[in-house]
Amino acid sequence: MNATQQHMLDAYRAAQRDEAAPILPGTGTAQAAREIHRWRRFRAVITDPADRLPGRVGRGLRAVGAALGLGPRLPLPSPTPTHPEKRQPNVPHRAEPADGHPRKAVR
Repeated sequence: MNATQQHMLDAYRAAQRDEAAPILPGTGTAQAAREIHRWRRFRAVITDPADRLPGRVGRGLRAVGAALGLGPRLPLPSPTPTHPEKRQPNVPHRAEPADGHPRKAVR
């Protein structure tokens, strides 16, 4: 039985007993939605930013990472070295072949 059928049955019973008819289904839905929206906006204003959901999730993830022994992530190395001396090991220079041996000069 859906809400409309239940309302019709309740209205029939109320008419048989000379009582007031019940309110229509969905009458207070818009008002309830407005009140929930207003309440959530109010809670967002008075809640400390650290207690909001993103802050709680971040703290939880950091706590789990600490419990697993994971430290903070280190920054990734730059993709292209700025100086030849500061070149990363295991990264062949453009003039070197993939086997790591320098090429011989051809005269």
